Amino acid sequence: MKVGFIGLGIMGKPMCKNLMKAGHELVVTTHNPNTLKEMEDLGAKAVHNGREVAQEVDVIITMLPNSPQVREVALGKGGILEGAKEGTVLIDMSSIDPTESKAIAAGLSEKGIEMLDAPVSGGEPKAIDGTISVMVGGKKEIFDRYYDLMMDMAGSVVYVGPIGSGNVAKLANQIIVAVNIAAVSEALTLATKAGTDPQLVYQAIRGGLAGSTVLDAKAPMMMDRNFKPGFRIELHIKDLNNALNAGHAVNAALPLTAELMEIMQSLKADGHEKEDHSSIVKYYEKISNVLVERKNS
Repeated sequence: MKVGFIGLGIMGKPMCKNLMKAGHELVVTTHNPNTLKEMEDLGAKAVHNGREVAQEVDVIITMLPNSPQVREVALGKGGILEGAKEGTVLIDMSSIDPTESKAIAAGLSEKGIEMLDAPVSGGEPKAIDGTISVMVGGKKEIFDRYYDLMMDMAGSVVYVGPIGSGNVAKLANQIIVAVNIAAVSEALTLATKAGTDPQLVYQAIRGGLAGSTVLDAKAPMMMDRNFKPGFRIELHIKDLNNALNAGHAVNAALPLTAELMEIMQSLKADGHEKEDHSSIVKYYEKISNVLVERKNS
């Protein structure tokens, strides 16, 4: 299949590479000229903008930072709308505000362009090994048509409902992840402050009801002082802001989300916004005057 791909950042580049490994022909564009050259060397065709991508393909994938960038690439000058023909499909795999997904889809539909909102979860490691989870909103028949294409980048692809539903699911995911990391941070801070080895506490609880993917992924990072980003604080701030906006739009109270937003804003103020979201533990360390790490054996 000939596929357009716009946005080749931390997540987009490995996703695009997986499509190429699966045998698809790629037409790509991104702001980074070095990345464009890299993708050209791998066999992709590099073009200048979304309009040129849309002129060459019937399906386009976008993987962009937030709602304004998706809107600009889809509907703005030199964007997809200018180059696409009726029947073109946009699969937006960015994590954005679901109300914006609906608005962008409405703008594209005026020219007969279909859209799926299909945000992903799993971070860079799963993007690289092709096991991201994809949650999809839009018309079911469009989802069915491009299910196999999305599976070429993913471990699971799940249909959630009408347009916007994919991003609602992603925001729900991001709320659960943020609150879970905070709970892990709070618990390990308690263990350390009480003089108990947090590593042994982690081993004791991971097999019970408190066990989770987040616990297994983030507790070792905290104790090893490894905050190399798999998912940056600043990106989680973006997602929680979108969650709060979406909650306000439908009168859903999100008190834990609001609390985590303030914790992350505090971390950003301290200069940690480029670190992995496991650095939420640093907020707890600061207010408790303690360092969470394994005890020396």
